[in-house]
Amino acid sequence: MTPVILLAEAKKSAEVTDWGARIGWLVGLVLFIALVYWLMREGWKWRGTLQAGLPPLPAAPEDAGPARLSMSGRYHGSTTAGQWLDRIVAHGLGTRSRAELTLTDAGLEVERPGAADFFVPRAALRGARLDKGIAGKVLPEGGLLVVTWQHGDKLIDSGFRSDRSAEHAEWVDTLNKMTNDTEGAR
Repeated sequence: MTPVILLAEAKKSAEVTDWGARIGWLVGLVLFIALVYWLMREGWKWRGTLQAGLPPLPAAPEDAGPARLSMSGRYHGSTTAGQWLDRIVAHGLGTRSRAELTLTDAGLEVERPGAADFFVPRAALRGARLDKGIAGKVLPEGGLLVVTWQHGDKLIDSGFRSDRSAEHAEWVDTLNKMTNDTEGAR
């Protein structure tokens, strides 16, 4: 008869888990993630401090006139014009949110639930185009309405995406026509 080795007869089974090491790694991972988030928050605040020289945003006039166009969608942020990765965070311009845009003869009113509203006077509008990206958001070609405007001595690009992207082209045409009319009147 051949000897049968039974595993149950072993004096001691292998330890299943080293709980001390596992808890140590878990605490270390949580602390590392907390550090990364804290550094990101400090970077955001530092960027806001660097942009503190940006003047306050103008308020919408009481009587802006009848709406030429209106749109609901998303506001994806603002950047320095021509530098799609240089996000502007001062005065809440870096906060993504839902947005209701209204274009009147007075300018562009941006109402953002949960974030600061802002107004771009007609004289400050510099143009509009369709693009594919703005800091932190990349969409299919032409999926983003980018409005360029002057604020203080800084040119700013603000990115919007309509719930119905087919209306972007009409916004670009109307904004560019308004811009050309305003430049001709200067």
